[in-house]
Amino acid sequence: MKIRVGVAQTATKDFDFDVTLERFRGLVQEASALGVQFLLFPEAFFGGYPKHTNFGAVVGLRGDQGRKDFAKYFNGAIAIPSPEADAIAQVSKEFNVAIGTGVIEKEGSTLYCSVLYVDPVVGIVGKHRKLMPTASERLIWGNGDGSKENLSAQKIQLAGGASVTVGGGVCWENMMPLLRYNYYQQGIQLYTAPTVDARENWLHTVTHIAMESRCFVLSANQFATTADYPAWHQEIMKSEFKAAGNDLADDAEIIGGGSCIISPLGEVLAGPLRKKQGILSAEIDLDDLVGARFDLDATGHYSRSDVFSLNINSN
Repeated sequence: MKIRVGVAQTATKDFDFDVTLERFRGLVQEASALGVQFLLFPEAFFGGYPKHTNFGAVVGLRGDQGRKDFAKYFNGAIAIPSPEADAIAQVSKEFNVAIGTGVIEKEGSTLYCSVLYVDPVVGIVGKHRKLMPTASERLIWGNGDGSKENLSAQKIQLAGGASVTVGGGVCWENMMPLLRYNYYQQGIQLYTAPTVDARENWLHTVTHIAMESRCFVLSANQFATTADYPAWHQEIMKSEFKAAGNDLADDAEIIGGGSCIISPLGEVLAGPLRKKQGILSAEIDLDDLVGARFDLDATGHYSRSDVFSLNINSN
């Protein structure tokens, strides 16, 4: 079964949901015109990735201004379910494109770095909260749990009558082998890896995942400049750069992209896209997964279930 998949390399605008939703809508419309049936957006696309700020926190001390800045960031997050989440689903329905997108989710007073999966007919079919925020991300985002809801792959119906099973992690949690295996054993066909890691070696990471899983891998990253951030965050970044003896231009690259699509045998089908925003797409054949797993099936004939097992604490 041949389908067309895509990744959107874009950026949150001003940590503002409504403005970012318009950017989202335009990209989904563009992808639909290209024939894309499943489109992946980057980590933290709705809500934003607050690179270069520590929210006034050092070991043993939190500052008043940092608390105020965190409150501003918190206000850009969305609850699930909510009218905002419904608006995302409505765009998917309008253009008949299935979606995976990073969102900063709020529940109570806690934020989570999540991914929403949207079926263009059914609406939101699932979400995944990042299990392990990286380094200082742990200051602002809570940990996802081991519940079935949080770790389940999602089966999504696509335009044209096809369906596809998708799942994956967010940014560096994709380097957690047991998390990956959890999705492999659910029979995923598309491995989704939204990220903000723009380093050259991220391509090696997702290529390895493709070859290990024998899945098609989609990785969408943000490409963000200073001007994509709200004014208060721009001031933080400019102060940091000035302290290091540098100026920060409005068009300075803050997150550098690198979005890509990888085949089950490690071939780069599209990307990596750098230095600009845009959409990458590729026609893939899900039937190729059978041949790809002829010599390596991580949860089948190339596994040793008599030696190793994965136990998940779903409580």
